[in-house]
Amino acid sequence: MSQHVGLVRVPKAGWVRFRWSRAVPEGAKSYRITRDRAGRWHVAFTAIPVPIASPGNGQIVGIDRGIAASAALSTGELLTAPRLSGQRKKRMRRLQRRLARARPGSHRRGRVKLAIARLRAREADARKDWAEKISTDMAHRFDVIRVENLRVKKMTHSARGSGGNPGRSVRAKAGLNRAILASGWGLLVRRLEEKAPGRVEKISPAFTSQRCSACGHVDAKSRESQARFVCTACGFACHADVNAARNIAAGHAVTARGGDGVARPVNREPQLLASLTGRE
Repeated sequence: MSQHVGLVRVPKAGWVRFRWSRAVPEGAKSYRITRDRAGRWHVAFTAIPVPIASPGNGQIVGIDRGIAASAALSTGELLTAPRLSGQRKKRMRRLQRRLARARPGSHRRGRVKLAIARLRAREADARKDWAEKISTDMAHRFDVIRVENLRVKKMTHSARGSGGNPGRSVRAKAGLNRAILASGWGLLVRRLEEKAPGRVEKISPAFTSQRCSACGHVDAKSRESQARFVCTACGFACHADVNAARNIAAGHAVTARGGDGVARPVNREPQLLASLTGRE
């Protein structure tokens, strides 16, 4: 109908107006209508996007995914996925307390659940937008993108266990799982693989955070804190996540025998990483 409003014919409902959020590529022949948990309706047209062409500059970037910084690049950039603002976090806590007091099956409980879903949807939309922009930017800037070979789905499994075999540190693990998912680890890599097919390489994450990117020395004591890395051999100092990203960019996966700085070939086959501490 116009630049911002379109029409789609829905069987048994007739023509329905919707607002364009982006241009539809040529060749789209089908669509799907869905309703999310926040009560919003979406129409998605089926189309395969064209991959982003390699810039041809020979540049390689490494990405270290973390909690404080969602993605640290070997170039020194620290990127953080957007979260709810302070005011919205307070509102979320108030709504969760109201939900706990609400009677199951009541209309009030339904309204509170919808309000919480809308806040969650806002956060998820911002995270998706961030991942789209960052992945597009990196696909345009670098020929090769190297990331840790992390099994995010397995890393975020619940530690609750069962009645006969209860888990340990369940609350702490649940908080870690939420932080990993809120950082968009899997989403960012998936969009990179879709936008830059054949240019995303995965390497083993073993000891990348303990290896000095300057001299190759491996020592757990070199990582003084979550953010600071100071090599115990050569004194090289750097942001810990950026140092790990540089090791990833170089394709280094060091053994525990370490200290010799020997680099292994890039591992393109998936490996199992049982927990976040498995790469420390």
